[in-house]
Amino acid sequence: MTVTAAAPTRTGEVVAAVRAALGARLLGADEPVPGRLYLTVAPEATVPAVSALYAGLCARYVISVGVDRRAHPCGGFEVLHLFALDADHLRVAVRVPLPAEAPRLPSITPLVRGAAWAEQENRDLFGIEPDGHPDPRRLVLPDGFPAGLHPLRKDFPYDFKPPEDPQARFQPKEPPPGSTVVPLGPFFPVLEEPSQWRVFADGEAVVGADYRGFFSHRAIEKLGDSVLTYNQVVSLAERICGICGCVHSTAYCQAVEEAAGLEAPLRARLVRTLVLELERVQSHLLWLGIAGHIVGFDWVFMQSWKLREPLMWLAEYLTGSRKHFACNVVGGVSQDVPRAKHARALEALATVERETLELVQALQGDDALVARLKGVGVLTPDEARSLGVVGPTVRASGLPLDVRRDHPYAAYDLMRFDVVTHDGCDNWSRTLVRLGESFESVKIMRQCLDQLAVLPEDGLVAEMPEQLPALREGLGAVEAPRGEVFHYVMTGVRNGPDRWRVRAPSYQNLQSVPVMLKPGSTIADVPITLGSVDPCFSCTERMEVVQVASGERRVWTHAELLERSRAGRAPGEDA
Repeated sequence: MTVTAAAPTRTGEVVAAVRAALGARLLGADEPVPGRLYLTVAPEATVPAVSALYAGLCARYVISVGVDRRAHPCGGFEVLHLFALDADHLRVAVRVPLPAEAPRLPSITPLVRGAAWAEQENRDLFGIEPDGHPDPRRLVLPDGFPAGLHPLRKDFPYDFKPPEDPQARFQPKEPPPGSTVVPLGPFFPVLEEPSQWRVFADGEAVVGADYRGFFSHRAIEKLGDSVLTYNQVVSLAERICGICGCVHSTAYCQAVEEAAGLEAPLRARLVRTLVLELERVQSHLLWLGIAGHIVGFDWVFMQSWKLREPLMWLAEYLTGSRKHFACNVVGGVSQDVPRAKHARALEALATVERETLELVQALQGDDALVARLKGVGVLTPDEARSLGVVGPTVRASGLPLDVRRDHPYAAYDLMRFDVVTHDGCDNWSRTLVRLGESFESVKIMRQCLDQLAVLPEDGLVAEMPEQLPALREGLGAVEAPRGEVFHYVMTGVRNGPDRWRVRAPSYQNLQSVPVMLKPGSTIADVPITLGSVDPCFSCTERMEVVQVASGERRVWTHAELLERSRAGRAPGEDA
């Protein structure tokens, strides 16, 4: 696999294409480092600029980032719509400066379907209104959060808890006429995290769905860009996800390193690559077990989790922990994988590779299991692109997106591996992609150990200056087991980020689930179709009670639930 930096001629073509669409409304073009292009446009030119990239150049939508710059020289807000030209290893940001009072800009969601949540989030957390957005409802803020307060604005204290209206409630989407609402969640027997769905059904046939999440927003971005230092954020980033800890800390570190002009030493980049691939295989096996349990094939659950256990022991042997490895720091890694540990690592990899092959053969030979997954949860290539899905979800729709190859980081530019794709576009294809990737990960880990064996066992961290230059921007992306994890960092005048934006893969992938529930899907298909994207949710501390007789709805707050639990009474039960 040969990887080159973004071609200067391609960067020029992008600028020329956007300028042709905008004229004088293109206010500036900046390429601070190779492979990064920032285009500043007037607010009224937002949609034409995005159209020139998305429709004209087939750029891939990544995320939209809101920024409060009122304390900076520009004195207002801004939105960055981030795109990727993967074949050219180029990332492009459409920067839209906005006024300090009543910031608003045209919504791009009618053009780019996958931007829906990001624009709703900017409205909730910054008060930036996306004119023409098809869904006026809140996304992140609790239902009873006071109107006019936006937590990611700089004048909102990180430790302020505003009063809320406990009776305020979310406005659900109206079901199609004649359909029945089937509530699923927020708790599932096979998922540890909450996910609340309202499935619209005509008999057993699914005719639509509505999702409600973000029950307990943990405010990590607010904490990270308010009081924590750059390296303190690393530990917080590692705890964004219980499975993909190293993924997030690596993406964050890479974003800070780009903003600071730092490059991690080769040995550190090899250690990062090794640990990331170890994390990928154990995550895929964990998913396979849960997926088997969802559809009632518990032998899959038992075999895959049995096979996963040696990887967890290997992770502890190499890093000191089965999870949350704590090996990343800004500029490199804090711990090595010395030669003395290589033999045991190679032995464990050989065992996992052999037994995974046996498991794959058993799965492919189980006609009942294949029939349960094949043709279910279909997501076409066009739908996958418009929704911005990533990881096995997009690769199972035949699109070979892989950040390890398209935007190489760590030591992936030195690795030889194949990007696994399937064109079935269904739950079975998403299963096959994850199984195939497990073998590629073993291949990469062996290459890492080979290269670590011949390098001097030193040089793990690049020297970081005491104070980083302020208002520098960096982008960090890592191919997590679920897909591209993306972090945006803008350095601050203090020893920490001024803005930190995290986009997990489930943020995009979850938006595709209602689309996968096509005509012909049944209620029984919903749990495994949801599970096929390997969703990662936040926690919840609220619930809603519906009185069956009257239809009255009541939202119980955390304090009320705590009081009733101590008193031994259920919600709605009289004292």
